Amino acid sequence: MSDRLSEQAVKSLYQLNLVLLSLMRGSTFQMFVDLDISQMDDTGQELPKQKHYYKYFGLISEEIIDIGENGLVPDDFTETELKTGMWWRHLVAGGAAGAVSRTATAPLDRLKVLLQVHGSSKNNLTIRSGFKQMLEEGGIQSLWRGNGINVIKIAPESAIKFMAYEQIKSLFKGESNREIGVIDRLLAGSAAGAISQTLIYPMEVLKTRLALRKTGQYSGIFDCARKVAKHEGFGSFYRGYIPNLLGIIPYAGIDLAVYETLKKLYMSKNKGQDPGILALLACGTISSTCGQLASYPLALVRTRLQAQAQSGSSKKDTMTGQIKYILKHDGPKGLYRGIAPNFLKVAPAVSISYVVYEQVQ
Repeated sequence: MSDRLSEQAVKSLYQLNLVLLSLMRGSTFQMFVDLDISQMDDTGQELPKQKHYYKYFGLISEEIIDIGENGLVPDDFTETELKTGMWWRHLVAGGAAGAVSRTATAPLDRLKVLLQVHGSSKNNLTIRSGFKQMLEEGGIQSLWRGNGINVIKIAPESAIKFMAYEQIKSLFKGESNREIGVIDRLLAGSAAGAISQTLIYPMEVLKTRLALRKTGQYSGIFDCARKVAKHEGFGSFYRGYIPNLLGIIPYAGIDLAVYETLKKLYMSKNKGQDPGILALLACGTISSTCGQLASYPLALVRTRLQAQAQSGSSKKDTMTGQIKYILKHDGPKGLYRGIAPNFLKVAPAVSISYVVYEQVQ
C-alpha cells in the first residue's frame, strides 16, 4: 500500500457515518457504517468507492444495554476496530452505560434477590410488601445495597469475556478469514461467558450477600469478604457456581435462536426489507424474555445457594436439593419467584443504557 493510500485509510477512520444503531438479538446492536475510501485509477485520479459494512456489537446486560444478565453472546468487532483500538471505546461507553443503568434499576434488582431468597407461599412476599420491608429495615438508601460491587464487576467481566471470546473465535476460524456462523458464535460466547464467570464469580456471591444484609451486618465489600471467608471458608465464594454455569447456554442459545427466527420472519413478510429499530427492539425484547424464562429457575437456585451459609444439610446445600425443596413447598411457580421485578427493570434499563451509551460513545 502506497503512502497516499495509507493516509487515505487513516483518514477514513474519521469519516465513519453512523446510519443506524439498533437493537439486535435482544442484546446486541447492529451498526451500519459507511466508509469513504478513495482509490486511484491508472491515471492517478482518485476513484471514490463507497463500501458498506455492518457489525454486531455490545451486550445488552454488560456493554451496551444492560439488564444484568451474564449469559449473552459477546460482541463482534471488525478487523479495523481491533487494529486501531476503536473497540475499547465501545467497551468503555458500554461500561458507563451499564453502571448508570444498574444504579438506576438497583432497587428492582435488590427486590428480585429478596423475593428469590425469602419469598415463599407462607409469607406471601410481594413487590409492594418487599419494598415496604426494605424501606422499614434500612431506609431509602438500603434500596441500593449490593449495587457498588455490581457496578465494579462490569469492567473485569466485560474485559475477560471479550478477550476469551476473541481467542475462541480465532480457534474456530483457524487459518481462514471466514466469518463464523451463529452456532460458532453461540459456542464461543458461551465458553467466554463461562470463563469470565469462573474468574469473577466470588464478586457475584458478595453482591448477593451485600444485597441481603441487615443494617450494620457488614461495613463494606472487604468486610463482607473477610467475614464470609472466616466463618464459612473460601469454598463459599463459589456456592451456586454449577447452576450459574448451566444457565449460560440455554439463555444465550434461546435468545439468539428466537431473535434470528423473528428477524427472518419479519424480512420474509416485508420482502427482504431490513427491520427498523422498533422491529429489532421488539424482536430483541421477545428473545430476551424467552431466554430469561428458560434459565430463570437456575438463576433462582444459584441466588439461594449464594445467600445461605453452610447449613450442614446435604438436602438443601445442592442444586438438586434446592429444586426439590422449592417444588415440595411452593410448587413449580416457586421456581419463578422474583421474575416480575426482573421483567419490570428491562424497559428502564434498556432506555437508560441506550441514552448513556450514545452520549459517552
